[in-house]
This record gives sequence, C-alpha cells and structure tokens, in this order.
Amino acid sequence: MTFLPNPAAGRRAALRATGAALIALAAGAACAQAGGYPNRPVTLLVPTAAGGTTDISARMLAVPLGTALGQTVVVDNRGGANGGIAATAVKRAEPDGYTLLMQYSGYHVITPLVSKQAPQWNAADLTAVANVISAPQIVVVRADLPYRTMAEFIVYAKANPGKVNYASSGNGSLQHATGAMLEQQAGIQMTHIPYKGTGPALQDLLGGQVDITFGTAPPFIPHIQSGKLRVLATTGKTRLPSLPNVPTTAEAGLPKLDATSWFAVYAPAKTPRDVVEKLSAEIAKVVAAPAFQQKAQEQGASADYQPPAQLDAKVKKETADWTAVVKAARIEAD
Repeated sequence: MTFLPNPAAGRRAALRATGAALIALAAGAACAQAGGYPNRPVTLLVPTAAGGTTDISARMLAVPLGTALGQTVVVDNRGGANGGIAATAVKRAEPDGYTLLMQYSGYHVITPLVSKQAPQWNAADLTAVANVISAPQIVVVRADLPYRTMAEFIVYAKANPGKVNYASSGNGSLQHATGAMLEQQAGIQMTHIPYKGTGPALQDLLGGQVDITFGTAPPFIPHIQSGKLRVLATTGKTRLPSLPNVPTTAEAGLPKLDATSWFAVYAPAKTPRDVVEKLSAEIAKVVAAPAFQQKAQEQGASADYQPPAQLDAKVKKETADWTAVVKAARIEAD
C-alpha cells in the first residue's frame, strides 16, 4: 500500500519548527542584550538644578558606576514641575536600562500626595533599581533665639501658639510636611512661610525673617560653623557623623519623627529584570566603597544601598505615614 503525504500535517510541523526557531532566536537575542549591557552611554536624569543634594548624589555615583559598567554615565539635569519633567522623561524612555532617574524622596512620596492636578507620572511608571544615599533633615534655628534644645523649643512653642515662623522650600514640599509632622507629634502650632526653594528660605532665616527651618545638612553647615545658626536635632534614626553632638529627634522625645530624605535610582517600568539586577549589583559595589562613603558623610548624609524590594517596601511605608500627616494638615502644593 502506498501512503500519500498529508499536506496539513506537513504545514503544522513546519509551523511548529518555525515557532520553535523564533522562540530560540528571541531568547538568544535577549541573552545577548543582557549579556552585552551596556554597549553605549547611560543617561542619568536629575529632577533638580545643579548643586543640590540630588544632583550631588547623581554626580557622586556617575563616574564610579560608569567605570564599573565600562560606559560613560551622563548626568542630565532636568529640573521643574516638582520633579515631574525628569520623571516623565524616564517614564517615556525605552525600558532598556539606558535612561535612568536619580529620584528624590520628596518628589517620589510627598509630591503625588499634595498635587492638585493629576500627575503625568506615578510610581507604577518606574521600577526601583537601588537606593544610594540617605540624608536626615536637620532642625535649624537662628542662634539668637532663646531655645537651645528641642525640649526648650517645644516648651516655647506651646507657650506661644503660632508665634514661631517656620520656612520651607514651598507649599507641599518635604520641609512643609516635616513642619506639619513636628506640629502634630509635639502638640504645637507654628506659622508656615513657604519660599521658592531652600536658598531663599535660608537667606530669610539668616536675615531674621523666620525662626526655624528643616533641610539636609550641606547648605546649613557653614552657617552652623560660623555660629549664625543652631541645630536642635536631626530627624533620622541615628546621629549624623558630620554632626556627632546633635541628638536625633527620637533622643529629644519625638520617636516617630523620622523625615529622612533619600536619593535612589529608578528605571522605566518594564525594564528587563536582568538589566535592573546588573545595575543594582554594580551600584551596591560603588556605594560600599570607602571613598563613596566618605563623600556621603561630607555631604551630611550616609551611603545607604538598598536593593529594589527593600526600596519598594520603604516607599510603601513612607507613603502611608506621610498620607496621614498631609491629610491632617490639609497640605496642598501650589
């Protein structure tokens, strides 16, 4: 008996073979891409102008990370819209690991909570790569004021409701929210004076127009050293190496007042996991280097690597904590 070939079966077999070949080709390409990453310069967007802690963090990371990756890491400052310009650019970038964001916690956590308008980006548009630096805010007052400790300040503020003026870098800023957290936890009432940035707030503090403000240490340290300003406390869980004699807010009787700023690398959502893992592993090595840790301390901060899962968990907790503060104080951005 002669058996004739079955054309349909032949076509099915050919399709199966073609499909298998395509799957193998795609897998091979993916492996080649991950294995060859990066093969061109990487851009690290900064959501602020040059000179601030976010920018400093990016530039501290860029050179050693570029050396580790074997490619240049280019720092690109795109300030504006409370971090929205840079974050939106990263959101819209190809998710290939070549466009990254050095994110500031105030923009990542506080801004979405206080914005009056629907943001152009949200946390789901970004994927965590690694936390790089953490920097507690410090509580700073003019040196000519009568209180020298947090306890003395709280006693004074309770006896003089609304008399203390506190400066922030703007309505809805992390400094604004920190002032509200202090009011809620200490049971005091202050008057909020918003400015357009830390620089103008600092100038008016030095000029005597306001009494107290909050912020990361670097802009204030020269004026603390000159005796024009006084630090009452740091808002982190541990003392700053650059200000070893300054107690934490927990030591001063406010154990829940933790307003630490952090600076972390994010990539667009859907960036391949192996690319994220490679970046995170190399950042971990950079952050662990003594030279990097020393530079961080000089900025009134600490080198603080956290992998993606830990960073995501931190964001979730801080979002819940700050949501309660923002709602109670009815904070809104301009």
